[in-house]
Amino acid sequence: MDVLVIIPAFNEARAIAQVIGDIPDGLVDEVVVVNNASTDETEDNARAAGATVVTEERRGYGYACLRGIEYATAKQPDVVVFLDGDYSDHPEEMTRLVRPIANGNADFVVGSRIRGETEPGALLPQAQVGNRLACTLMKQIWGAEYTDLGPFRALRFRDLMALDMQDKTFGWTIEMQIKAAEAGLRIQEVPVSYRRRVGVSKITGTVQGTIKASAKILWTIGRMAWTRKRRAPRLSKRVCRLREEVATGR
Repeated sequence: MDVLVIIPAFNEARAIAQVIGDIPDGLVDEVVVVNNASTDETEDNARAAGATVVTEERRGYGYACLRGIEYATAKQPDVVVFLDGDYSDHPEEMTRLVRPIANGNADFVVGSRIRGETEPGALLPQAQVGNRLACTLMKQIWGAEYTDLGPFRALRFRDLMALDMQDKTFGWTIEMQIKAAEAGLRIQEVPVSYRRRVGVSKITGTVQGTIKASAKILWTIGRMAWTRKRRAPRLSKRVCRLREEVATGR
């Protein structure tokens, strides 16, 4: 399988080479770092570590991920893996996420920090509370069995395109998980390790960032719950159509 990795990165010069260097040899065909308006040496360090670098000047996690998807569209990989550029995820565990897809047992795999081993202080209390609330709401509204909104995740590229991701900022991860449930994708969670990031978090490391992220996640849940009856059938049909096109070679 062709595997492409997308790493959104804003001012991760101290960590990005370690992230790239720990990705398992032979598993990945290309690593793409999306330089999201960094003001440090993130781009230079990523290139020196062997990654392809693309630029997204509009600051926002979703903007960076969408720019990575735009690049991937020209490559047409089988699987896309997302992970953060701050070295909090363990890239060497990437096989855990890709294997269920390669074996035909899953379409979308989320790395759960809750189910895995988390270094003390790595997952801050406000992040734990937000995760628990978001996952509870997703279960009540969509019947989705998630334990985490972890950024370390993998899915088939054709399914990623069918999800038609839209969020530009903090709602990106939960939008993907909700749409995956609505589309009927085979979803798995696998335990992943998590450590203290290199540097200070731009989201949960500040009060303002925490408030903004929490508000956007709750707003995304509310908006998608309100519109799900007209959106979910279209999502499911789009996934089925893309799979049929792949099966017939069109």
